[in-house]
Amino acid sequence: QVQLVESGGGLVPPGGSLSLSCAGSSINFRTYDMRWYRQAPGKQRELVAAITPVATGGRSHYADSVKGRFTISRDNAKNTVYLQMSRLKPEDTAVYYCNAFTSVIWDYWGQGTQVTVSS
Repeated sequence: QVQLVESGGGLVPPGGSLSLSCAGSSINFRTYDMRWYRQAPGKQRELVAAITPVATGGRSHYADSVKGRFTISRDNAKNTVYLQMSRLKPEDTAVYYCNAFTSVIWDYWGQGTQVTVSS
């Protein structure tokens, strides 16, 4: 059974930093696009960052709202994807979800981790 387990969420003051991790199991991790989404209360889930498999260049993509502040990376040896977040803003407050995707059939989600940016 495929599992994605996020960790690293918490409370951080505006301007602070936080690093999220997502560890996958029972999955051929290296072949998946890995993505971070977030969902704030009352809002739709939005794509924050994505990284392609190394075999296709390991290219990253970011939402405009986080460009220059967030960095996505992956360690295929550890079946883990990371999201390094800096210069956090209150509007970054959301539940952050890890997603592994190759097609609509092979599409897996973690349980989410709460990030709260507040003083």
